[in-house]
Amino acid sequence: MRKVWAIGRANTVRFLRQRTNIFFTFVFPIFLVLLMGMIFGSQSEARIGVHVAGSGGLLASGLVEALDELDQVVVVSYDSEAAMTEAVERGAVTAGVLVPEGYDSALMGGGSAGVGILTRSTDQNGMLARETVRDVVARQGIPIRAARFAVEEGGVSFSQALAVARVVAGQETGITVSYSRAGESAFEDFENLGTFDVGAPAMLVLFMFLNTLAAAADLILTRKLGVARRMLSTPTSTGLIVRGEVAGRFGVALVQGVYIMVGTLLLFRVNWGDPLGAVAILVLFALVGSGAAMLSGALFRNEQQAGGIGVLLGLGLAAIGGCMAPIEVFPPAMKTAALFTPHAWAIDAFSELIRRDGGLVDILPQLGVLAAFAAFFMMLATWRLRRVLTR
Repeated sequence: MRKVWAIGRANTVRFLRQRTNIFFTFVFPIFLVLLMGMIFGSQSEARIGVHVAGSGGLLASGLVEALDELDQVVVVSYDSEAAMTEAVERGAVTAGVLVPEGYDSALMGGGSAGVGILTRSTDQNGMLARETVRDVVARQGIPIRAARFAVEEGGVSFSQALAVARVVAGQETGITVSYSRAGESAFEDFENLGTFDVGAPAMLVLFMFLNTLAAAADLILTRKLGVARRMLSTPTSTGLIVRGEVAGRFGVALVQGVYIMVGTLLLFRVNWGDPLGAVAILVLFALVGSGAAMLSGALFRNEQQAGGIGVLLGLGLAAIGGCMAPIEVFPPAMKTAALFTPHAWAIDAFSELIRRDGGLVDILPQLGVLAAFAAFFMMLATWRLRRVLTR
């Protein structure tokens, strides 16, 4: 086991020391997650988070209802200010509205109450949402001021005066626009996602597979330079060498996957769902990538073939498997073709965790398919590599 560890560690370190690999392993994936978030993270409807502090009241409920009645606006309620703030930071909602405690009593008593609006400073949609909220608050204030005036002058109760003021305010003439949408949206499952929650899993799957395939070039060099033969001349069996090479590719895939997962969690607050489920997908897809890299290193004769044909195949499988665009936008034939790639099953497993709040048990079918892909690649690679090393 010590020899397997030594061979695997040497291969992983050798791959990560190459300058071009540093860029494609640590810089490019994060950039593409950012790009995918900008393209697919925006939503057609503005999602506004609302937290009503304290017990709320008639006026606080009216403000929330007024926001919810706006076209192209979806109101999401949060139990705490911290939860709403996190949702704004992740991009799950465009803006956050904090209705302060004592909102009703302050306005009914003739005082004022400040409604907090939370947005991201660089988000233009957030700025538009902020103006929308201000407009709604201002419109709510018109009948409230009228009701307070009526209470002061006429001696009626505030609730009665407010009801009359709302009826009068609602009689204002204006232009209304109605619209309808034909069919169901392909992105209904994306409603509760953050800006980067769609692109991060796809980029993780893409780069884990692609960079592990790129590590196949080191296996070819090991064969060409006679390193494998020299290892065989020592008390090291072919099986140990094969396991060590597998450990090397697995190490590369694992470093890539852990880096993207942790990096996007810290930088973009990506929600990866159930930790056990996410780790299980990560490990199994690392085994899939390791098996594919071993097969590539055993089949191709030189690094140029592995770098050209191998990367082209890797990108093709990624495109078919839904790494370049959400698989929900694929036509039926492409969705069927995607089932023959491990990428689609890994992304589907992440979707179960992230979009539908699933757990480890819910993704067991996807994990089983990934294990089958890994076993298939490993068996072919081991058979081919044993023949190559013992010629």
